[in-house]
Amino acid sequence: MATEGSCLCGAVRYEIDRLASPIGFCHCLTCQKAHAAASAPTARVRREHFRWLLGRESVAGYESSPGKIRHFCKRCGSHIVSEKSGLDEFILRVATLDSDPGMRPVVHIWTSHDVPWLEEVDLPKLAEGFSST
Repeated sequence: MATEGSCLCGAVRYEIDRLASPIGFCHCLTCQKAHAAASAPTARVRREHFRWLLGRESVAGYESSPGKIRHFCKRCGSHIVSEKSGLDEFILRVATLDSDPGMRPVVHIWTSHDVPWLEEVDLPKLAEGFSST
């Protein structure tokens, strides 16, 4: 059964048949900058198991390092996939999936790029944002 995903504004939709690798949190500098986050949950998906459903014309690409193109929605900026030239897989931004992929992250990669304020710490978990009171 296919799993659908989308960008923040909904202009871009896609579906995957299945992931081709476990989910990992990437801590590389380019993921930190591209996602404005400490890390990005990613997994590989074979090209034949990925389909654009809506808004392919709204997808732009940026070569963030030689031979690696990051594809994102031109309207809202959500990163969907990246690809490396010569490989038959995309690197999917798992957080853009609209439902549970049925897998859990198993690894943190590129932790050599972490900076001290990004270190994992045991923090309180809030179901919603900070209270305004």
